[in-house]
Amino acid sequence: MADVKDPVVGFKYGLEVSGKLSGYFTSVSGIGSETEVITQKIVSEKGEPIIKQIPGRLTWNPITLRRGVTDLKDVWDWRQMVVDGKIDDARTNASIIAYSQSMEPVAQWDLTNAWPSQISGPEMASDSTDYMVEEITIVHEGMVRKK
Repeated sequence: MADVKDPVVGFKYGLEVSGKLSGYFTSVSGIGSETEVITQKIVSEKGEPIIKQIPGRLTWNPITLRRGVTDLKDVWDWRQMVVDGKIDDARTNASIIAYSQSMEPVAQWDLTNAWPSQISGPEMASDSTDYMVEEITIVHEGMVRKK
């Protein structure tokens, strides 16, 4: 019988950019890809109409990461490269790593030619008791689940 393991509990996520840890995030969304479906109507040899589903273009979803605001501004500096028009310098390989509660890496997705397409700071209100949260959206040209 196969060695069956329990599903991973999402606890904390790390972002490595160019092989260096850029910090831990509390939320990640958008990991995935999609292939466009092209519908083609054909007629069989018997004269029956058939609709074929053909794979089209492959697209990679933008990935959004969220974390509490700290004194680190590494992702802001990375985004500034794009704002300054230095997109070739901003494009880099990156990894998203999911950690268990004991901080052991349990899953990893490697991104090719990633760059930050959007960044936003926290919503602030003087009467709020919520943590300030910043958000970064990363686009890329390919992804592989390594672990």
